[in-house]
Amino acid sequence: MLQIQQTSTRTVITAHLTQTMSLLHQSVGELWQQIQAELTNPALELVEERRCPMCHRLLEASESVCPICSKPRGSAQDEVVVFISPREDFFPTSSGEWNEETEEELLEERFFSEPLELSTYVLRQVAFELEHDDQLIAAHLAMHLDEDGLLRTEVAEVASYFHVPVSRVERIRQAIQRVDPLGVGSYTPQEAMLVQLEVLKESDDVPDVVELLIREGLDDLGKRRYAELARRLGMPLRAVKEAAQFISNNLNPYPARGHWGDVRTPAADARRALTYPDVVISHLNEDPNGPLMVEIILPLRGVLRVNPTFRQGLKLAEGEAREELRSDLDRAALFIKCLQQRNHTLLRLMRRVVELQRDYILKGERYLRPITRHQIARELNLHESTISRAVAQKNVQLPNKRIVPLASFFDRNGNVRSALRELIAGESYPLSDAEIAERLRQQGFKVARRTVAKYRTMEGILPAHLRHSPSCSPSTP
Repeated sequence: MLQIQQTSTRTVITAHLTQTMSLLHQSVGELWQQIQAELTNPALELVEERRCPMCHRLLEASESVCPICSKPRGSAQDEVVVFISPREDFFPTSSGEWNEETEEELLEERFFSEPLELSTYVLRQVAFELEHDDQLIAAHLAMHLDEDGLLRTEVAEVASYFHVPVSRVERIRQAIQRVDPLGVGSYTPQEAMLVQLEVLKESDDVPDVVELLIREGLDDLGKRRYAELARRLGMPLRAVKEAAQFISNNLNPYPARGHWGDVRTPAADARRALTYPDVVISHLNEDPNGPLMVEIILPLRGVLRVNPTFRQGLKLAEGEAREELRSDLDRAALFIKCLQQRNHTLLRLMRRVVELQRDYILKGERYLRPITRHQIARELNLHESTISRAVAQKNVQLPNKRIVPLASFFDRNGNVRSALRELIAGESYPLSDAEIAERLRQQGFKVARRTVAKYRTMEGILPAHLRHSPSCSPSTP
């Protein structure tokens, strides 16, 4: 009897976790479709009344947001007010048809976006560095990246297919490894981490033992066998622990996961689609000097609950009919619970991210702080994969009405690339990559020339000799 109870409990926990992670990964548009699908369950009911999803207060017709939950707790200017908002502006009517007036407004105000696969994202970055024939080889390699960003084809096979030397394909693969996300195109997690480490050394101080630990003790590091590793390599235990922490904070053995969640972005529908914000950031009371207000959009026109009539009917049912009703009831209750857990996780995530990236939100990409999903996961006591799922496929509308991916808040080099764009936009003659690196260092950005070349390529900016025009002066300003 005890064994059956444990198995049942474990099954419920697993189902709860699985569905919560699935809902967390969904954008607000996908969540709206999921809710519509779940409402085919007779045990789940949508009550047509506007209530705050957080405090459950009944909202007046004139209230666009909850006056309680959207109220600042204090008077600090840098306070962040975060709440769930049952926004109706971005979704179809209850009949499933679009309102023409609303659609026209959305077409005017929203940006368009295209689904972007990992292979396309990688190829766009590396293509500028390659000749046309090499671009074809790069495309072939990019198409063989798995969900983790690791390469699942041999260089020798690709060389044979294109009738070119192995060294040429390997050179192209190495170029791919150094685009964003760093290490993509590696064969193993170990190789990906070594590539990331090599690039990191160009701008940061790296403990000497880190590379040795990755090469000789990666398995022991993963299993936290620090003492055994220290004895085998003849180094202090403290040094091993510090290096392990450095690796955990700065390197990712599966490059694609930090940018695409646990799976590659699907591309079932390649058509252009409207980009709707999952989160809206604005100024409280439209005061530019006031606190930031963060609305996490919940696509509901009412309140989800377990149908009380259905619950009463369960008491009267018998046999197989009772089991079917019980299954529907459990599914409805589980969906509501998982949706609440999704909201709670997004609340915590957005509060911390907006606190850290306030300057970026208000002043632009130049002020982006280099934060990682791992850092946020550690602060919120969550698994990194949970943060990756919460970030994936989400869009944020900034106070200036611009819509950006939530992932852009975790762009560790966005501020440097913004400074690079400004330098090149204001150059009076084409600056070389070395000159750009020096000027960036003068602004406080420690980057190597090769890193400048990579960022320039990512931004689609030509090399200095191709940016030259007859009007440019060769003299230094």
